[in-house]
This record gives sequence, structure tokens and C-alpha cells, in this order.
Amino acid sequence: MTRRNWNIPLDEMLKARVHLGHRTKKWNPRMAPYIYAKRKGIHILNLIRTIRVLSEACDLVFDAARRRKSFLIVGTKKNAADLVASAAIRARCHYVNRKWLSGMLTNWSTTERRLRKFRDLRAAQKMGKLSRLPKRDAAILKRKLSTLQKYLGGIKYMTGLPNMAIIVHQQKECIALRECVILGIPTICLIDTNCDPDFADISIPANDDARASIRLILNKLVFAICKGRSSSRYIRSR
Repeated sequence: MTRRNWNIPLDEMLKARVHLGHRTKKWNPRMAPYIYAKRKGIHILNLIRTIRVLSEACDLVFDAARRRKSFLIVGTKKNAADLVASAAIRARCHYVNRKWLSGMLTNWSTTERRLRKFRDLRAAQKMGKLSRLPKRDAAILKRKLSTLQKYLGGIKYMTGLPNMAIIVHQQKECIALRECVILGIPTICLIDTNCDPDFADISIPANDDARASIRLILNKLVFAICKGRSSSRYIRSR
């Protein structure tokens, strides 16, 4: 049972096509409790269950944000990359929206070294040091900086492992999800009808292909995070 009203209207979810799953032949039988019906060879998700689970996820991220915990949002599919970045920036979360580098969390010492290199190169570029180097050396370092920006730009301010991860596509981001599970990082994951609902700590049944569906789910979670952060500021100011 959720503790707050997060205003998740059923008609809004229908309009965003959150209820549309994959073709029936692609389903994971473990998703049966979340499926309402079949229509023209496509599974239809039970949106009442989706609203309930999404509300529970909003409660969880609200409480975590109020305790000033850190979040990582992961979604590298092309149809979600920009949505992930804008949602994360709005909620002041870390994010990965290009490619998940294997071992990004489980081999954190290597990631830290890459981040230090990235920060050093950014500082050198801002101070004009790269322009004073020989052309060939400057070009090599600029390419290196561009690559680091592409893959690590969303986590450049991350100084340790995140306290919680929000993952947009379970199958696409299975390596990221597995790393979180290994490290005991709580996970919230969007799951379509071809996914395993037992893999993440909270699995939100939703269409993970439609941009409108992804945007809606991320917006609700980000709103809860922002409310939690503002609540934290209010508590500290008293």
C-alpha cells in the first residue's frame, strides 16, 4: 500500500500506450500476473497493477531522495537516450544513456581512474592547455576527451557507487542490472511482457519501447525524487 497520492491517471497511461506489451509469442510466463488480456496477438498489461507498482516506486525514491541518496538512471536504447538524459538532469541524478561499459560499477576502481582522466582533460581544455600542445598531441587528447564525454559524461560527478538505480530496459541493460544485483544496489526497472519481473527489486510493468510510455514513467519517478529533495531541504532548514 502506497503512502502518498502520486496522481497517476489511468487515461494518461492509456494515451501514452503504457499498456501495450509485445506479441504473445515473445512473452515471459513469469509476467502472467501483470497481463490483463490478449488483443490481436499482443499482450495487454494490467494498468491497475502498473499504477500500484509505480506508486510504490515513487514512495521509495521519494524517501531515498529525502535522505539525500544518489541515483543512477540507465537507458541506452536510441528511443530513450535523450529522455534518460533530460530526466536525470532535471532530478540531479547520474545517468548512462549511450553505452554501458562492462564493469562500470563492479570494477569501480577502473571507472574512477577514467573519471579522473576525464576531469583532468576537461580542466586542461577549459584552461586552454590543449591548444598550446602540438597539433597531433592535441588531436589525440581531444578525441580521448570526446570518447570519455560520450560514455562517462552522465556520471562525471559521481564519486562513489549509487544508492539506487533506475533502469529503463531490462533486456538491453541486463549487464547494468546484473552489476547492481551483485553489489546489492536497489533497482527499479521498467519491464515489458518479455521480461523477468523477479530480476529487479521493483519491476514496473510498462511498454518499454514507446517513447511516450518511457517519458511518463520517468516523469513520475523524477517528480517524486524532486519532491523528496525539496522535502529534505525543508527538514534541514527547520
